[in-house]
Amino acid sequence: MLQKVEETGEHVFYPRVLATSAKWTWVEASGQGTVYSSTVIRQRPEKGGDFCVALVELSEGPRVISRLVDIDPDEVRIGLPVTASVQMADWKWEDTPVIAFRPRGLEQANDE
Repeated sequence: MLQKVEETGEHVFYPRVLATSAKWTWVEASGQGTVYSSTVIRQRPEKGGDFCVALVELSEGPRVISRLVDIDPDEVRIGLPVTASVQMADWKWEDTPVIAFRPRGLEQANDE
């Protein structure tokens, strides 16, 4: 879900609680985007190994930071088309649903 300014059609992220003059509505996001920038987090294999965090530019315009999954971190390139998916983060105190992105085209194969 994203907020949208009714007067201009602009989508915004992070969600705003207060608006001085604009009227905000919630709309469903497409879940599509492209990698704008990325970095590889290096970890020992026993701690989960390397993974990629990217700044993803959503089709609607806003940019969000998220983990990339189902791709070798060294294969991530700027402009890579990606699709959002819900992943369960296995944190020590609880499992929490989080948004992650995977290369476009893999979403059907991995969500079935």
